Amino acid sequence: MAVNNISGRIVDLTLTLEDNMPAHRLFQRPVIIPHHTHENTKDFGLGVPDDPMTFATTHISTIDHIGTHIDAFFHVNPDGMPVDQMPLDMFMGKAVCLDLQHIPDLGDVDVGDIEEAQEKAGVEIDGHIVLMCSGLTKRHYPNPECVIANWGLTEAATHWLADRGSKIHGVEGPSTDRPDWSEFPSHRVCRERGITHYEWLVNMEELIGAGEFFFSGVPLKLNGGSGSPVRAFAVLS
Repeated sequence: MAVNNISGRIVDLTLTLEDNMPAHRLFQRPVIIPHHTHENTKDFGLGVPDDPMTFATTHISTIDHIGTHIDAFFHVNPDGMPVDQMPLDMFMGKAVCLDLQHIPDLGDVDVGDIEEAQEKAGVEIDGHIVLMCSGLTKRHYPNPECVIANWGLTEAATHWLADRGSKIHGVEGPSTDRPDWSEFPSHRVCRERGITHYEWLVNMEELIGAGEFFFSGVPLKLNGGSGSPVRAFAVLS
């Protein structure tokens, strides 16, 4: 699927960054507030008398795992690559979306669930970026329970994805692991297998039944970053 020849319907998969938006239970919420405003820059004397100019800027204070984001290898592996050193081609390419909306809150997604969803999607996973729709965002966001309700990938399911060459997968909610279980099986398998994931993708309902499509979710080039917010989207043919 050629990156230099993108055409089709674009589906935005990115959660809007907002002040004090919900975050993972271990992380602080972000601060996103006006910095300079058009009102308070009127007295800066910019532009010319018959064409004055004002401007606006926004202050952003956040960790690198807020909203729609990618986990760098370094996030759970002290010897792993930080986000600025990971190759750009990891963050784009052929993708498929699996419908896992029937898995309940705080449930487990196991190998059988993924195999059944793969069959329904009609795409054999072979090096694909695998997105998984749970419906969590539409059910809960932005209510507080959205950060303590997501289902989790089992250890076996995460190995299954790695065995099929999927270097990156993506989920809704703040984690690929259940919030009520501190063992983090999926994250630990990612560390072992050299794969990673996107968290808090949205609008994946629009991708169900689309077959194979192009996906992109490129991170900021953050020096030493353990992850990064991304602007994720899919292009449907």
